[in-house]
Amino acid sequence: MAARRIAVVTAGLSNPSTTRLLGDRLASATVRELAVRGIEATVDTIELRDYAHDITNNLLTGFAPPALEAAINTVVSSDALIAVTPIFSTSYSGLFKSFIDVLDPDALTGKPVLIGANAGTPRHSLAIDYAIRPLFAYLHADAISTGVFAASSDWGAQGDGVASLGDRIDKAARELADTIARRDTAESTDPFDPANYLGEGRSFGHLLGGLAGE
Repeated sequence: MAARRIAVVTAGLSNPSTTRLLGDRLASATVRELAVRGIEATVDTIELRDYAHDITNNLLTGFAPPALEAAINTVVSSDALIAVTPIFSTSYSGLFKSFIDVLDPDALTGKPVLIGANAGTPRHSLAIDYAIRPLFAYLHADAISTGVFAASSDWGAQGDGVASLGDRIDKAARELADTIARRDTAESTDPFDPANYLGEGRSFGHLLGGLAGE
């Protein structure tokens, strides 16, 4: 069985970032759940703060610089996406939304998505359902029903007294793993990938060689 590829997009601004930490824990739990199901998985993590200038340039010019284009292709060609954003002013961050805005509107159609969010206070916990989930619904992504919100208190010993952050992460990971396991592996949709029109394992060199009669 082919290994599945999981893309993790985190929009934290600080370093280290609790947004990145939440993304890492969600990814690790999902990989473990897939292993239980006999499925190997790899993880590619994209920290959007590293692409902030490129994202802005893309919005202004309509063209993605090479590094950003590679990140976009990683997300688009993945078997599943884990998307984690800090909550600013009761909604997703501007950096997170800007990255979504540079994606092709159909790029996430049908893709399994696990939504994560973090903020300083539990009062923002509903942001996943009233702000972030509608965004992925608009993009026709397959966002799993369990989202994971982490407040600052969740990283301490107290937690929220209802379900620990670890329990919520495990529940979401099981749901994402089940969704991935039911699907075929993703195929590259990059129109500039030679394998999509020359055949797997072939390159522009093969095309040029053929034109030269070699």
